[in-house]
Amino acid sequence: MEAIMPILVGIALSATCGFRVFVPLLAVNIGTRLFNTEGTPRLVLADGFAWLGSDFALLIFLVAAIFEIGGYYIPWVDNLLDSIASPIAVVAGTLISASFITGMEPWLQWLLALIAGGCSAGAVQATTVLTRASSSVTTGGLGNPIVASVETSGAFLGSALSILAAPFAVAMFVLMLGVGLWIWYRRRKHRLNETG
Repeated sequence: MEAIMPILVGIALSATCGFRVFVPLLAVNIGTRLFNTEGTPRLVLADGFAWLGSDFALLIFLVAAIFEIGGYYIPWVDNLLDSIASPIAVVAGTLISASFITGMEPWLQWLLALIAGGCSAGAVQATTVLTRASSSVTTGGLGNPIVASVETSGAFLGSALSILAAPFAVAMFVLMLGVGLWIWYRRRKHRLNETG
């Protein structure tokens, strides 16, 4: 269980990259600075990833998170950010997952990180892109700040839950993904019934 828990933390944090790319990276940095009651760091990174907990990384992630969050409240910039954030979310999710996987050959570590972390970040990002596109079409972009607020809250809440209760965060991610797929399926079926 001791080896699986960090991987669950990495996967849960990776999934939150689909909401906002830099908030989970910032959470990783802050998590390496927090200590348990035993005096050990709350998050311990794999070898070669200590830079994620550095002061310089804290500054970069903090500034990037502020600009990213702010950008989603500017009409039409939010849709542009979605197109840029989609591949970056997969890369960030892969990086975060890899930083928590230890005791494996590097190629296996990165492959597992891509499959678990990159795919979970990509799945959440795809859901947010579809939600924003739907909001843009149905409200002319006026509803997008609400979508942005929900996504930003999801990034912060998901990051906090990932660090404090990773299994619960992973379960929430799976539930959210299931609900998103169900909504997509229902809409697709409804459209097919209208056209056919």
